Amino acid sequence: MKTKQILRYPRLDTVLMVERSIKNFDGEFKKKALWEHLPKKMMYQTYCVILDYLLYSRKISIDSEGKVGWIHYPKKRDNHILNKELFWSEI
Repeated sequence: MKTKQILRYPRLDTVLMVERSIKNFDGEFKKKALWEHLPKKMMYQTYCVILDYLLYSRKISIDSEGKVGWIHYPKKRDNHILNKELFWSEI
């Protein structure tokens, strides 16, 4: 991860608001357009810190067009883990 000077760190409620917005607009908007559609306004630098965190924790992805999408579905992952047919078995 890049080290940079951060002026403001986001609060938890702000991070959760951005997460909810990304889930709602899954894959519809690019980075700046999503920032403009947030329910509350925030500094763009704070928003970028949140996106960096979500990318680092593998909760979101940015596709080749630059659109932001939600990819973290833990319940779906747990169902795949329980499905024995998805794993290699030794014969």
